[in-house]
Formats: sequence, C-alpha cells, structure tokens
Amino acid sequence: MDKKTTFRVGMVGAGYVSEFHIQALRRLPNVRIVGITDLDESRARAVAERFSLPATFPSLKAMWSEGLDVVHVLTPPASHTAVALEALALGCDVLVEKPLATSVEDCDRIERAGKAAGKTVGVNHSLLYDSFIARALELVRGGAIGDILTVDYMRSSDYPPYRGGPLPPQYRDGGYPFRDLGVHALYLMQAFMGQIHDVQAQFATKGGDPNLLYDEWRALVRCNAGTGQMHLSWNVHPLQHVLIVQGTRGVLRADLFSMTVTVKKTTPLPKSFERAFNAMSEGLQICAQVPANVLRFARKKILPFHGLQMFVAEFYRRLGTGEPAPVSPAQARPIVEWTERTAKQADSAKQGFLARFCQAPKAATLVTGATGFIGRHLVRRLLQEDQRVRILVRREPLPEWMADARVEVILGDLGDPDAVDRAVAGTETIYHIGGVMIGSAHDYERGSVAGTRNVVASALRHQVPRLVHISSLSVLHAAIARKGVKIKEDWPLEPSPEKRGYYSKSKWQSERIVTEAVKEKRLRAVIVRPGRVIGPDSSLLTPDVARRIKNRLVILGDGNLKLPLIYVEDLVTGILLAARSNTFDGSVLHLVDPTELTQNDLVQKYIRAAGLDLKVTHIPLSAVYGMAWGLELLARMLHRPAPLSVYRVRSAMAPLSFDCSAAEQRLGWQPQFGVRAALEESLASLESDALEDFKGEYVSPRTIS
Repeated sequence: MDKKTTFRVGMVGAGYVSEFHIQALRRLPNVRIVGITDLDESRARAVAERFSLPATFPSLKAMWSEGLDVVHVLTPPASHTAVALEALALGCDVLVEKPLATSVEDCDRIERAGKAAGKTVGVNHSLLYDSFIARALELVRGGAIGDILTVDYMRSSDYPPYRGGPLPPQYRDGGYPFRDLGVHALYLMQAFMGQIHDVQAQFATKGGDPNLLYDEWRALVRCNAGTGQMHLSWNVHPLQHVLIVQGTRGVLRADLFSMTVTVKKTTPLPKSFERAFNAMSEGLQICAQVPANVLRFARKKILPFHGLQMFVAEFYRRLGTGEPAPVSPAQARPIVEWTERTAKQADSAKQGFLARFCQAPKAATLVTGATGFIGRHLVRRLLQEDQRVRILVRREPLPEWMADARVEVILGDLGDPDAVDRAVAGTETIYHIGGVMIGSAHDYERGSVAGTRNVVASALRHQVPRLVHISSLSVLHAAIARKGVKIKEDWPLEPSPEKRGYYSKSKWQSERIVTEAVKEKRLRAVIVRPGRVIGPDSSLLTPDVARRIKNRLVILGDGNLKLPLIYVEDLVTGILLAARSNTFDGSVLHLVDPTELTQNDLVQKYIRAAGLDLKVTHIPLSAVYGMAWGLELLARMLHRPAPLSVYRVRSAMAPLSFDCSAAEQRLGWQPQFGVRAALEESLASLESDALEDFKGEYVSPRTIS
C-alpha cells in the first residue's frame, strides 16, 4: 500500500481509552477519523463533541457505509471478537485493544478471518512501545544486568468514577481486573523471559471500591528464562507502575509513573561499599532523569499513555508499508490463553459468591441503606415484628442477617438501575434510606441522586403503593431562620443547595425527584426529615458538636447552638407509623425530639462519661466567617470549589427550632424514649478509647441527618 494513502478510520467503543486513540490518530498525517459508535449513544456523542469528531453512528455498519479502511475495537473484551469479525467481513483492517479476545478459539477465528479477507489485524500490547519499557528491553538484551532471573511487575490503579447508570464492565465479571491489567504483566514477562509455561494466581478483596469484588491480585508466572511475579491493586496509593528485572550481574528498575529507568550493577568493590555506591548511583540516575523527562513531557515528547500512542503510530506505519502488525493474533494468542485461565477462575468464584445472595425475593418490604445506622435499627425492628425483609446492599451484611431466612439479601448498587429494579419488583413498601454521607461528588451523584431516581422509577414501573423516603433537614433554607421562630414542614427549601456542600445538595436533589414524581406521575410517597440521629452505636462528636485536635475539643461559636436531635428508636417508630398511615400523597414530616441540647451540653456530658482530660476551645464566629471568606477567595483564584463558604457557615450556625406537631397529628407520633435517655444509654457504654478523630470532608451542622 502506498505510504501516502489516507486511511479512513472508525472507532467502536467510546470508553476511557478512546481519548488516547483519538490523540494518536490526529498526529498521523495519513489518517482521517470518520466517526465513532457505541452501544451507549450518549457516551459516543459526548466523546464526539469533546474531540470534535465528524459524526457518531448507531452501528459499525452504518459507519462503514460512509467509507472505512480501518476499525479500532475499543469495546470491553467480551465483545472484541464479534466486532473484529464484523469489521473484517466488511473489508476493514482492524486494531484491537488488549486482550485480543476472551478465548484462544476466538483468537484463532479472528486470525483466520483476517487471512481470509487479506486484512491486517493488530493487537494493542501498548507497553511494548512505552519509551521506558523499550529502554529496559534494550538494556537487558544488551547484557546490562547479566542473565535474567526474575521479573516483578507492580501496578495499582483506580477505575473512572461510577456516577450511576448501567454497571460498568469492571464490576460485572470477577476476572475483569486481570483481563484489564494482568494482560500487560503477562506480555511484558513474555518479552523479557520468553514463553510462559504456567501462571498461578490469587485474588482477594479489600473493599476499597465496594463494587469491585476482587481488587487485590498476585500471580507467579513461570517462563523459559525465569520466574515472574505480579501484584495488581486497586487499593495501593499513591498509584504505582513499576517493573523490576533482576539478573545475575545487576537489577533494573523501570518506574513508568516517575518516568525513570535505573540500573544497579555488581562491582569489584567490597559489598558494604557496593551497596552505598549503588544507592548513590541510583539516586543520581533518578535526579538526572526526572527533571529531563518532566521537561520532555511538558514539550509533549512524552505523551499520556505514551506506549499506546506510539503503538498506534507504528501500526499505521506498517500498514502503509505492507509490513505485519506490531503484534499479531498469533503472538497475542498465548497471552489470551494465560489471561483467561486466571480470569475465569475469578469469574467462577464471583458466580459462587453471588449465588449466596437472594435470587428470587418474595418479601413485600424493601429497605435500602440497610447497613447504615438508621437502616440497621429499622431492619432489626421489622424482624422483631417477624416480618420478611429485602435489603439491597453493595457488600455482604451482618452474618446474623445472612443466616436469617427472613432477610432476603440482594447484592447491588443503588446507582445501577437493573439492581434496583430487581430489588423493587414485587414489593409493597419501600423504605428508601440509602444514600451517601461522606465521599466525593461522584459518590453523592451515584449513591444519593441516581439511587433515588432509580428507586422512584422502579416504584412507578412496578406500581409500589408505599414509598417512605428519608430526607434531611439540610434541604431547608436555614440561613433565614431566626431565634424563636418555629420551623414547620412548609418552610422554604434551600435556594442555593450547591453552596451547602455535596451532602445537602444531593439530599435536596433527591427530595425533589420524589416530590416531582408525586406531582407529575402520581408516585405514592411520604417524605420524612429527621433531626440528627443519635443512639448507642452512633458517633456523638460530629462537626456540628465539636472537633478533636489532640487533647482539645474545638467548638465553632460560643457553644450555645441548639442541636435538632432524635433518638434512633424514636425515629424508627416514626418511620413505621408513616408507612402504616394514609400519608402517601407527597406529605413531608419532620421528626425532631422537643428536648433541646446545645453543643456545650453534649460536650460536657461526653467529657464526664469518657473520663478524658480534654480542654474545650471556642472559636469566635467572626474568625470562622473570616476563614470561610479567605477559602472562598482562594478557591475562586484556583477555579476550584471552596471547602467552606460564608453562606455555608451562616446556614450551619442558624438558630433552628422545629415544630413537629404535623407528625403528632397525622401519625400519632411522640418520642417514646427521648434524647436524654438516648444520651444516657450511649454515654453509659462509652470507653475512654472510643474518641476518634472525625475523618472526611467538613460537613456543616445541618448536613447530618
């Protein structure tokens, strides 16, 4: 083929990696991108708009009708074969993301189809073209460290934030993480040590990402020239990407994130001197390489996903000259074989894990957020009444619930509409308590906003007659409150929820989803807004009360701010009364104990019960406002959201007092235990070592329900 030929390229798959394929293609003078297609058309449109692609298409065939020479297959591994075969049947050359397929049989099918069509099939083993791996291979093959004995590969990673919607592929199959990153380790070990003869792997869960079942992987790889080890983790931070090659005369270390390749060698020096010499030598190599490579990165001589972009360029260079692809299906076949042997073990293990959970629920009651503080107490109360209960959870709940035939445990994320629909179908009452208390913006978007949207959609679809939605007092316009004014359910809602933090904003959005569905779609729902919930297994010292700094408790303001509290058992009683009443017309009910305690009251009770020698410091509100103003100013300069704002402080420190007569009149609810009894119960079991530093983002006093 003539080097001057312009290749018309189409991409199938608009996931994360598509960005770097686009960047690589745009630097090639003999390539023209025709467009992109994805099963999720909105995602394809988003990529097309972001990178100004000519068009999006509903299918590969529709894109081919516009004229295609090459197809990039960027879909999840399970669909690689079908897409590659379709592209070859249409007469296109194909570049497939790793791994080529999910079976050696499919590798063979793709290879045969390519030969029959007279087309080139390339497999993107991108790290082979990373500049630091290429340098490491050059040194090793040149004898810099003698004969190879072992290769260690360590990689930690984070998946893109899941904001809700169809479950991403990494959360579906147990073996997906190994198919995603383990394949890199295998082809690198093959490149350094020759043919792979055996792979022995272990996988486990640490729970860093609740939706990723197996997030820790280790494998021992036996090759012609030595043995390799790999460690893949979605928990190790800071992120690392390191290759260590050990030989008979030296050790090579390639750090792909730090952009360095260092070598320690044997010397004629005494061993103690040799160790010191190599430490200094390695340090000098790093000191020389890091600034030089940072400069190269700034000048775009080193690119994001550099190996991938260089691989794409080499693929098209060879395509233009008629040379074979950099990595062919035959070369990728053994890597697929060993990848699948390991990944399928995890697939099978996950299937066994999922089989332990309820597959055909029959209970008429569903509780979301069942493993949270309120949810645990609600489920226990329902069980005391001998009810059958469904619970939707992301992780295995309490052993006692797993062993209780009355508890139907459904595994799934609130952000996943399919999981929510499985949980909702066939129910008569939904207690929607689930939501996010601490996390990043995407956590609130997924767990609270998308979760509520999914629950509401499923409740409407299955015509569930009762939805009890647990909201928060933080949805109220607190900044306009004045001392002595009682707040009822008709109090104005917060006009600027984005100024109150992620929690308040997500609760505001969630409540709005419910109220709009009541008005526009006749959803049968009641909304409960509880005060700050306390109980024997809850944290008494939260930011609205005080923060601990070493042996000092710091209170914002003079400590006389009254706290809207409710004992968890009294709240559960109110929730159950709401579910059994005739209030499913979108009614809103406040549940707050009439007993008013201040920050100072709670702190003094806590200190006495804990037996701790803690000093109390009050920060004047003027200083708090000054700090908030300074942070807002800095955030505007940096074009980032402020962690604290003047408006947030004003809302947090507003004097709120609640009139809960609506709950008494409509439900017959009154606190049975009361917050003073709750505090005595909580403080009685308090031990001196129970006081812990509060961790997480700053949450204003009114944002914890």
